[in-house]
Amino acid sequence: MQRSFTNILTEEVAATTAFYEQLLGLKPQFSSDWFVNLADPENPGLELGILQQTHDIVPAEARQAPAGVMLTFVVDDCDAIHERALAANANIIEAPREMPYGQKRMILRDPAGTFVDISSLVQN
Repeated sequence: MQRSFTNILTEEVAATTAFYEQLLGLKPQFSSDWFVNLADPENPGLELGILQQTHDIVPAEARQAPAGVMLTFVVDDCDAIHERALAANANIIEAPREMPYGQKRMILRDPAGTFVDISSLVQN
């Protein structure tokens, strides 16, 4: 395998791209009006695609709203990301809370409706 990344299907390519840029600091590696490839500037192997869901390359069967998927991003500080999400008026489903398995987690939804889990190790 040479590469692997997830594509988020959305009608709001620019808004969804801006969400991940603001929330996680991801930067565009390639950008067009129908597809943006984002990557972490400190770890470029961590990529995320933002793809227009009605574009010709997307099969008709895949053009519906997302279901049964939650993206997880493990970060250094869940609370810092929560502050960014609040400042951006993100759709926060669950505020950060400590989980029984030793992580702090928050859940939000991106502009495409995808559930996003932001987690970090509990700081002692």
